[in-house]
Order: sequence, then C-alpha cells, then structure tokens
Amino acid sequence: MRTIDWNTEKNCIVMIDQTLLPKEYKIIECNTIDSLCEAIIKLRVRGAPALGAAGGFGVALAAFRSKSSTIDGAMKDIEAAGKTIIATRPTAVNLSWGVKRVLGAVEDANNVKEVRLFALDEAKAIADEDVKKNMDLGEYGASLLDDGDTVMTHCNAGRLACVDWGTALGVIRSARAQGKDIKVISCETRPLNQGSRITTWELMEDKIPVILITDSMSGHVMRNGMVDKVIVGADRITQDAVFNKIGTYTHSVIAKEHGIPFYVAAPVSTFDFERMEDEIEIELRKPDELRFFGDHQIAPLDVEVYNPAFDATPMENVSAIITENGVFYPPFLLEEVKIKV
Repeated sequence: MRTIDWNTEKNCIVMIDQTLLPKEYKIIECNTIDSLCEAIIKLRVRGAPALGAAGGFGVALAAFRSKSSTIDGAMKDIEAAGKTIIATRPTAVNLSWGVKRVLGAVEDANNVKEVRLFALDEAKAIADEDVKKNMDLGEYGASLLDDGDTVMTHCNAGRLACVDWGTALGVIRSARAQGKDIKVISCETRPLNQGSRITTWELMEDKIPVILITDSMSGHVMRNGMVDKVIVGADRITQDAVFNKIGTYTHSVIAKEHGIPFYVAAPVSTFDFERMEDEIEIELRKPDELRFFGDHQIAPLDVEVYNPAFDATPMENVSAIITENGVFYPPFLLEEVKIKV
C-alpha cells in the first residue's frame, strides 16, 4: 500500500508504522487529530512529502470529526486542527504546506458537507500528485547517474518518506528501471537510524544492492573511492540552504573535499522561497533519543544532551537540486523554480 492513505469506509487516515520497521510491517489507523499528531511526533510517519500528505489528510480528518452543524463552526475546528498539526514539526515545510493547501481548498464551501468533500478531495489530490512528482523527479535525476555508480545516501528519502516511489531513492529506482547498475551505501542516520531501519529495508525489498555504514564512516568511504555520487532528500530549501536530517551537512563537506557530486532531490513544495537559513527554527528532539538505544540506556541519565533533528547545508556545497520540474544547477536562482510551480 501507499505510505499514507485514506480509508473511505472508516473515514480515517491509514499509514505504515515506520517505527516498527524492519522487524514488523504494520498498518495503523489515525482516527483523531491527537492520534495523527502522536504519529507525526513519534515518526510513525515521516519524510517531507509524506508529511505534506499527512497535513492534508489531517485537515480532512478534522472536517469529518467536527461536531459542528454550521460551516463557521466546522471551519474553526479545522483551522485549530491545522495549527496543532503544523506545530508538531516546525522545520519540515511540507507539513504546513499540505495543511494550508487543504484549508485554502475549503474556502469556497457552502456547508459542512462541502467542507468535508472539498477537504478530502484536495488531500487525495496532494497524495496522487506526490506519486507523479516523484516519478518525474526520478526520471530527471536518473540522468545524473552513470551505469555502475555507487550512490551514498543519508536518512530515508524513499517511498516511505513519500506517498510512494521516493525522492533520493526514487532517482535510484528510476535509474535501475532504465537498466543502470546502481549500488547504494546507506548511512545508518543516528540517533533514530532511519537509514539502517528503513532505507536498507526498502532497497532490499526492491533487490537493489545496499551496504550499511555508520554515519562516521562517510569520510572513509569517500576518501577511498567507494562513492561516485551522494544523493539526499530535503525537509526545507531556503534561498541559501538545504535543511535535511542532521549529518547531511557533514557529508556535503566531505563530498566537496573529494570532488564527489552532492545532489539534493526534493519536490518544489519543499522550497521556502521567501526565507533564509537564519529564519528557520530547527526542531530539537527529546534527550532520551541519545541517552537510550531502543530500550537500552547508553548514556548517563543526567548527561546534558543537544539533539537537533536537522542541519543546514549551504548552497555552495550542492552540485544540483533535482525536482519534478527538472535539474537546477548553481547559481541557484530559486525564481526559476518558482516560475515553473
């Protein structure tokens, strides 16, 4: 199934619980805004494009759960829900984008029934468009990969980070579909190990050769000629930086040092055209994500912890940005991307 979808019989959100992978593949239901927010915070659903769909479906869920019989009451309910959903992960721009897009779609509704209908139709459109955008992005990005390349990636920017297909991994899937022999090196992505738990699982499911390394090994493998290209996803792209999972900036510095192309694959909805790096709030995660590994304590309980979820990679470290509208090279004129939206 898709990473996240809508159950028309129960009028609720269904998703793959990514916290259980790779040990267990389980579909869960979100019947309330509280359960959706818990799923987002706990990373049961994650990845910029998937969060865009979650934001859209969340507004639709709020519309169906609203007990108001008036359009004004229903609108207040979904607007409040939208604010709550956006607040769960402030760095990822797609989440707020999905919420705001569906809220905009219901502005022309004349009654509560239409609020629900318009919200759900727009949320489903976001999900359907995401699949097509990723397929288009994958085709553009595949042109950057040569037969025999080994590609390093960080975190998970695959179909589980999207509704389907993927961004960074979508590029690899598209290149493989073209008959190119592409291998992958996946960084584990501490502290929550999305690379080891999710990326390797995805690639092995698709029978794409993958080698797992620790994050701290990336310099070693690049210096020793084991990596031809680096491709990562993005949670927000401002005018001057790419925000992605913590550790991405380090990989970009090492890739630049060794002359290895560093590509970012992201849909246009990930671009924040109006803001700069220093205007973005970076989400801080709970300290126990570093004090524990699963259920096992690995650090003193009272040690001070700094645990940012993302870092910012300056544009000068990026070789190209791959979108559904094409591949963009330095100097990155975001107005060119914006014109094509």
